[in-house]
Amino acid sequence: MKTLLAILLIALSVPAAAQSQRPRTILFVGNSFTQGALSPVRRYRADAVTDLGGERQGGVPAVFKTFTEEAGLSYAVSLETQGGQSLGFHYDQRRAFIDRAWDVVVLQEYSTLDAARPGDATAYRRDAMRLARMFTRANPAVQVELMATWTRADLTYRPGSPWSGRPVTAMASDLDAAARSARGGSRAIDGVIPVGAAWNRAFAQRIADPNPYDGIAFGQVDLWAHDQYHASTHGYYLEALVVFAKVTGIDPRTLGARERAAEDLGIAPAVATALQRIAFEQLAAERDQRASRSSVAVKAEWPRASGTSVAK
Repeated sequence: MKTLLAILLIALSVPAAAQSQRPRTILFVGNSFTQGALSPVRRYRADAVTDLGGERQGGVPAVFKTFTEEAGLSYAVSLETQGGQSLGFHYDQRRAFIDRAWDVVVLQEYSTLDAARPGDATAYRRDAMRLARMFTRANPAVQVELMATWTRADLTYRPGSPWSGRPVTAMASDLDAAARSARGGSRAIDGVIPVGAAWNRAFAQRIADPNPYDGIAFGQVDLWAHDQYHASTHGYYLEALVVFAKVTGIDPRTLGARERAAEDLGIAPAVATALQRIAFEQLAAERDQRASRSSVAVKAEWPRASGTSVAK
């Protein structure tokens, strides 16, 4: 009788144990900036992730997957991408592939927000909201993050774009502002992943050269690919670091100089640790800004709560 009871207890405990070990699911939705186009990142560890489009791409999601393994985390990573397309395309044409329950979703918009009207965030806000609502219906606890991407050097240093002749940081700042505006318009969107801002920080600290058209300064890296549009291996590595830090909450500096993806992709240890530090500092700065704003808000509200007028 005791043996039978023990077997029954073990049988009942197996599903609970399996459930506690279920990998956290994450979906990346985007285009070539998520695919890792024009770099070895595109085909990196394609067998470690699930490409819902069937193209067997690894991309930034596979680099993220590598980071999670090194950190001892269990993530099931999927991507649904199409080069040159917007979030509206994914909602209109691909939602049958992605409309299911996920724990985390990372949404990456077209590089100029709107291909026909560069810089116009109207469609971005609408489509990000539509996707976020869809994912929230499938899982009310889903974490939806908007990835704010980088300045395109070709649209800064060459004529004919809204960013021509402006500082190299301007386009990334505009994209970041658009993402934060989209987030503010929907309770279903949880945050912004500041990839472009991290690129700007790398320029400011002279880790990366801000102008690829006049040559790359000694001791600095080029974050762009040969078209001055997509990212280089270094640029995608920084992208993956910022996503990893924002989604998991883990300090990317803990990955260290011998981090596996950096070794696999030919990134020098000193560069890997410098980019890890940039990712950490960018997110730490944003956390401090949020804390400061919260503190100011509390101080502003405190007299009201205590019945003291603040009018003068």
